[in-house]
Amino acid sequence: MASTEATKYEIKNGAAWITLDRPENRNALSAVLVAELYEHLVASNENPEVRCIIITGTDPAFCAGADLKSPPGSTIDGGKRSVPYPEVLSAIVNSDKPVIAAVNGAAFAGGLGMVGASDIVVVAEDIQCSFSEVRIGVIPAVISVVCLPKLGTHHGMKLFLTGERFNGTQAVEMGFAHRAVSRDQLYDAVQEEIDMINLGGPNAVVQCKKLVRRQSRATLEEDFSECSEWSVKMFQSDEGAEGMAAFREKRKASWVKE
Repeated sequence: MASTEATKYEIKNGAAWITLDRPENRNALSAVLVAELYEHLVASNENPEVRCIIITGTDPAFCAGADLKSPPGSTIDGGKRSVPYPEVLSAIVNSDKPVIAAVNGAAFAGGLGMVGASDIVVVAEDIQCSFSEVRIGVIPAVISVVCLPKLGTHHGMKLFLTGERFNGTQAVEMGFAHRAVSRDQLYDAVQEEIDMINLGGPNAVVQCKKLVRRQSRATLEEDFSECSEWSVKMFQSDEGAEGMAAFREKRKASWVKE
């Protein structure tokens, strides 16, 4: 495992694990942490051995939001490039590899942006979360871009206006997370998600993420036309041919490791 100033980075069985590692300030989003997080995301996408990316935190928190003493985008000593937080959220959304948020502890304010941006979200059921910005006289403007599509107007309005806390189980009920499990089961549950992703063809997984993330065309006919062309391309690919052959021959596809 590679440890830097504010994060840990490890590749295990084709999965890149990025751990926010500043427990003394509850993994708050400092300029250094955000810069390192961005670097790890880029490295993971450039590594052909990586099939998916996991973002988690060192206990007791996942992420407490912005570090007000050294917020994202502020100057970093030592020549490291400062990275605005929207670049990190964009990197998660636009990553070719699926990104899983393993929310191990409290997640507040800006920390919830990573949850909103991730493709699959597994949370500990008893964690505490809050869009707490309103309590200090500001608003969750940047993270609203990735959080509101999941929360919708109904839940987003109440949570943004009040800053009230909600737990992991409630996050699932609101559609903000996919699974809520006990803390001691969190990483086993994440591994189950990794294993299921690895059963899919590597390129098919990439294309599925793009499919879900794509913006709809102006008309239904344009949508069908674009997606039909996409489908033909995938069925005619080498990966598609291998997958269908494996199904017919009742064997595992070549990308599934024993």
